[in-house]
Amino acid sequence: MAITTGNFAKALWPGVNSWYGQSYNDFKVEYTDVFTTHKSKRAWEEDVLVSSFGLAFQKNEGAAVQYDTERQGFTTRYTHVEYALGFIITKNMVADDLYGIVGPRRSKALARSLRQTKETVAANVLNRAFTAGYTGGDGSILAVSSHANVAGGTWSNVISTAADISEAALEQAVIDMGKWTDDRGLKIAVRPKKIVVPVDLDFDVNKIMKTEYQVDTANNTVNLVRSRFPSGVSINHYLTDTDAWFILTSEDSNGFKHFERAADSFDMDNDFDTSNAKFKAESRYSFGWTDPRCVFASAGA
Repeated sequence: MAITTGNFAKALWPGVNSWYGQSYNDFKVEYTDVFTTHKSKRAWEEDVLVSSFGLAFQKNEGAAVQYDTERQGFTTRYTHVEYALGFIITKNMVADDLYGIVGPRRSKALARSLRQTKETVAANVLNRAFTAGYTGGDGSILAVSSHANVAGGTWSNVISTAADISEAALEQAVIDMGKWTDDRGLKIAVRPKKIVVPVDLDFDVNKIMKTEYQVDTANNTVNLVRSRFPSGVSINHYLTDTDAWFILTSEDSNGFKHFERAADSFDMDNDFDTSNAKFKAESRYSFGWTDPRCVFASAGA
């Protein structure tokens, strides 16, 4: 698998005007729009839910107080995974390369591969939001109508009838989120913050968010959806479902998390027997979610 003079025969001869194919612009880092990053010094990290108190009981005169309890609930584990990639250049390729095309440029390409790997791993948390088998601490997938409560019962973070993104669908999502409770049924003030969509929905969502009045009508009615998402819209180019959309909520302190166990590192060495140059890049991290109240979602119609 080494890069030899046969791989880059043109690099051994004068007359090449330019080399192209690896100098494209990249999108800005996008996973940070969804995930909060934390450092880790262990093989895994765990978040544990606490099931708290319920409503108070009516107490008759002279009667004893009724006592409640709280207990440990679901545990979410983030197990870090190592990602690595490298390449080998033969001694002759390094010596005979007239353009410096192989060594330095391949190092930049390696960094680009690591970066897009991280973006892909992060986006897969949302890509698999509706896919069986990819479960969180409560034993359910990320976006489902039957998230369990430790104290009993279930709740939903998906729109009741799967719908494409629209002004009406976003309004219903905000209403549904306003009815959320904690594990014991107490109301919680979760608010929508940001809409995350694939590039396929770029124009659809921005028409909604940038129209002052109701979308696609002649009605002189204010578009109230615009004011409900203070962080606006994030277009994620690594999402694969063309009509799924997500709302990130204010419950983000224990929502989507990225743990960095080892930052991106780059190294090189020469093989003693062959004098070939070896280059490698490595990193170790995990992506996931703790409290699924961090998101409201629809798989599209």
